[in-house]
Amino acid sequence: MHILLIGNGGREHAIAWKLAQSPLVTRISVAPGSAGIAEEPLVERVALDISDHAGLCNYAIEHDVHLTIVGPEVPLVAGIVDFFNNASQRIIGPTAAAAQLEGSKAYAKEFMRRHAIPTARYATFTDAEQAHAYLQEQSAPIVIKADGLAAGKGVVVAQSMAQAHAAVDAMLADQAFGTAGSTVVIEEFLVGEEASFIALVDGKHCLPFATSQDHKARDEGDLGPNTGGMGAYSPAPVVTNEVQEHIMRDVVKPSVAGLIKDGTPFKGFLYVGLMISDKGKARVVEYNVRLGDPETQPLLMRLESDLLTLLDAATDGTLDTVQAIWNDQSALGIVLAAGDYPSSGSNGEAISGIGKAEQLDCKVFHAGTDLVKDQYVTNGGRIVCVSALGNDITEAKQSADNGAAQISFAGMHYRRDIGYRALARLKSD
Repeated sequence: MHILLIGNGGREHAIAWKLAQSPLVTRISVAPGSAGIAEEPLVERVALDISDHAGLCNYAIEHDVHLTIVGPEVPLVAGIVDFFNNASQRIIGPTAAAAQLEGSKAYAKEFMRRHAIPTARYATFTDAEQAHAYLQEQSAPIVIKADGLAAGKGVVVAQSMAQAHAAVDAMLADQAFGTAGSTVVIEEFLVGEEASFIALVDGKHCLPFATSQDHKARDEGDLGPNTGGMGAYSPAPVVTNEVQEHIMRDVVKPSVAGLIKDGTPFKGFLYVGLMISDKGKARVVEYNVRLGDPETQPLLMRLESDLLTLLDAATDGTLDTVQAIWNDQSALGIVLAAGDYPSSGSNGEAISGIGKAEQLDCKVFHAGTDLVKDQYVTNGGRIVCVSALGNDITEAKQSADNGAAQISFAGMHYRRDIGYRALARLKSD
């Protein structure tokens, strides 16, 4: 079967890598892909823009594509699934209406209020003066979010009211995130431990994936600005069996039912970012409408089931007939980023050591790389994600750390404490 995969980041590299292991797959076209993705078996790059819905759909028709898989959120929010559906082409992902769960934080908060899904208290503003007046009645820490898509960077966890006011000005007055920040959501700061909970949904049924935890802050100790993610691991010990039952009962299933009730049934990966209290109560921090990045990398290293079989079932509305099987190991991924990420990226710097890292039983997923005269060079903010398996989180981290230490490029920055919360729980048990 011929698969069309849309995207070019570390998430898409992991998806292509996993799909290539399926006996059902004969060809994987990735648009636009990357130099690293193209090294995987069965994979070819297609020079199409992810915003060119007509070009992508025509390619699927002309090349007998069995299923199109959308990696990033931007084409989903822009309505690529609607375009393919109108052309009767098989594609997995939510429609533009359902994708508003990620496309607009204000919409998502109203959706949660309407369907009684637990989340933080909030207020929404388009006027800076009104937002500042609201802040005068609040206290720090407090969270300021740009309403629209900002590549995971449109969130400021303000530790002081001065920082909160500055964030409002940056978004509403200075348009730091363009139209994405023309509306801001101001939220109560939630205390607890974050976790990522991802379920594959077929419109009605939902299949939970293994638990994971992302590290959003740039610097060790969860300090510094928010990023698209500096590393992740799976499983997340904070999500016990009891907590998972609570999440499915009180968050995921009501979300899927609410989408049906609103006339926007959801197909694809529903990602729920959660804050788990010390009493095991979960509240929703955010929705994403696709696999997380970098959570996908460790997750797919643990998945034993055929990924295409699961995606076909979700596309066909038969998820209740399949199971996702996970190995008992832990997996951990460390993102190696540009020194100034997330404010800026790196371009054209030679990367060394990728082969050495993979000789140490790591898998290096490319996120922001290019190939110039047989030399990998930087081309983005997050450059690669070094991922590894282990019998527990300690082993997985040790392997990933060893792999990351083999790689270098000018200005390279990465966190050396990925997985620290899980390690702490392991020591306390």
